[in-house]
Amino acid sequence: MPDAILRPRSIAVIGASRHPNTIGYQVLDNLVRYGFTGPIYPVNPKAEVIHSIRAYPSVTAIPDPVDLAIVMVPRERVLATAEECGAKGVKGLVVITAGFAEVGGEGAALERELLAVVRKHGMRMVGPNCMGVMNADPAVAMNATFAPTMPPYGPVGFISQSGAMGLSILDYAEELGIGIHQFVSVGNKADVSGNDLLIYWADNPEIRVILMYLESFGNARRFYRIARELTRKKPIFVVKAGRTAAGARAASSHTAALAGTDLAADALMEQCGVIRAQTVEELFDYAMAFPRLPLPKGDRVAIISNAGGPGIVLADACESLGLRVAELAPATQDAIRRLLPPEAAVRNPVDLIASATAPTFKSVLELVLQDPNIDAVIVSVAPPPLKGREGDVAEAIAEATAARRDIPVMAVLLGRQGVAAGMRNLLRAGMPGYIFPESAARALAAMNRYRRWLDRPEGVVHRFPADVDRVAAIVARAAGEGREKLTEAEALEVLAAYGIPTVPWRLACTEDEAVAAARDIGHPVVLKVVSATIVHKSDVGGVVLGLGSEREVREGYRRLVQRVGERAGVAPDAVLVQQMISGGDGRETIVGTARDERAGPLIMFGLGGLAVEVLRDVVFRVHPLTDVDAREMVRAIRGYPLLEGVRGQPAVDVVALEETLQRVSQLAGEHEAILDMDINPLVAFPDRVLALDARFRIAR
Repeated sequence: MPDAILRPRSIAVIGASRHPNTIGYQVLDNLVRYGFTGPIYPVNPKAEVIHSIRAYPSVTAIPDPVDLAIVMVPRERVLATAEECGAKGVKGLVVITAGFAEVGGEGAALERELLAVVRKHGMRMVGPNCMGVMNADPAVAMNATFAPTMPPYGPVGFISQSGAMGLSILDYAEELGIGIHQFVSVGNKADVSGNDLLIYWADNPEIRVILMYLESFGNARRFYRIARELTRKKPIFVVKAGRTAAGARAASSHTAALAGTDLAADALMEQCGVIRAQTVEELFDYAMAFPRLPLPKGDRVAIISNAGGPGIVLADACESLGLRVAELAPATQDAIRRLLPPEAAVRNPVDLIASATAPTFKSVLELVLQDPNIDAVIVSVAPPPLKGREGDVAEAIAEATAARRDIPVMAVLLGRQGVAAGMRNLLRAGMPGYIFPESAARALAAMNRYRRWLDRPEGVVHRFPADVDRVAAIVARAAGEGREKLTEAEALEVLAAYGIPTVPWRLACTEDEAVAAARDIGHPVVLKVVSATIVHKSDVGGVVLGLGSEREVREGYRRLVQRVGERAGVAPDAVLVQQMISGGDGRETIVGTARDERAGPLIMFGLGGLAVEVLRDVVFRVHPLTDVDAREMVRAIRGYPLLEGVRGQPAVDVVALEETLQRVSQLAGEHEAILDMDINPLVAFPDRVLALDARFRIAR
């Protein structure tokens, strides 16, 4: 992305207006009011002067070079205007005009034509259907938006896919004193995308934090690659709209049914170190803290308050977000006790009681900051007894932290009276201030989470030996027969081709073949119906368990064929004879994949068997999985303690589970024709894993 858009030396405002209630006026007014450092050229064929600046009938009539053109003409004139800009040698366009791909049909076609013009002339374009761009750097001082406000200059880069949300967020940023360096409303992202901006900002030392409001991922896989590397340098926070789906997609696998679009977004962001904010409010909670504070060295937090209730709320919020309310050292408690009345609490949370003064806050905070058992501090100030003197307390907090800038300290100023003065004092001292305890706890938890991401090894994507051609042939044969599902026998063959252990099995098409297969495999055995048309075997009586002799196998075979015929109305294609594995020390898990349109293959892990339908205790990540990703997946489910062993049970082979996840990731990545699949159950034993059942859906 060229500097011509965010660091232009000159700007043409095409569609500039003299009427105050128009976007054409507002954009030009903002450029003038906030002191853009280069020349501005209003373009309007019906005016000679606008805003006391000479106007031109067209961009080609401007006698001097133009780096950036802000386009606000009617939709039907945008293409011609873009052609003129190309002829003029303009390097960048910001097209605010709407009515393109967002309205579909003719608008989408027009947007494709516009992009063709942009590329023909070697220009770059933001938009169309956007609210403009901003660079608050004093060396540029460009507000090329129609926003009524401009936040202070600071270390934040902000991307918004929604113009309306962009307006709101800029307004809040100004109110909260959050410094914005560069802001881009990307609109339809026809050319310049959020990914382009991430690359552009990656090596800009003045942008230390990146905020994004997204309604959709464009190239999700490219976002993953860029963000996974970029978050090692600076944090990225995303509000991603569209958390719910209108309906569940019909799917043959549990994985596909559970893998909604939003789960894909969660998995994508989790895996590349991006922190997702659930609301815009959370986004600002993070933006207040990250540019101003050092990261905590651990998860131990101390809480200081002048009221018991807020201290308890903070403690609950911290614990629920994965932080630990630390035990203060005895020496620290003794020193605090000497400063406070007998009724005060000196452990953690520290309750100074309502009579605490600003000097008391300062002295106690100085003591706590010297405690070796803490990594961060949250100070809560309840206003009524202070009679509006939060400003004094805030100043005292700032003074106490001056000597310990290596430990993050946050303040919560409760109530309304005096809060504004307190917040101003905190901001001057470079500290974040919040009006709700949960906001501070969320911000601190996000900082700790980001610290863990930086400490986390990057991991390695392993390539395992696999018979790729064999799997491709199996899938091609099934697709050639018009099937969208593999039989269970084919599914087990696919697993074996990728080194995933399966229970010994054989196919039988007659009663005698079933008996011979059971003899070879060893009793007891399980019989399962094999059919290209039956999805859930148990629903049609297509499973017979625990057959321990030749006679039982014969009877079981007949019973299975009869039940399937009665309930499904079809004869089995074959019968799978499989060694029966007793539960014993094994635990049922599920491993699966589903293919997301934008993110690519998703990999799922969780508790298996019926538990997947009832508990839905599963976790998703995107392909390709590293060894570290697989390790984290196994430990991320709520039921992980069951895999470690409870009530005398031994721990299962989690290393084998992690390897299976990586092999499944490789399988999904190497065969795009596999749309989704389940291994359910994948039974984990203390010394191995075994796939008992598998299901694959393929593209026809």
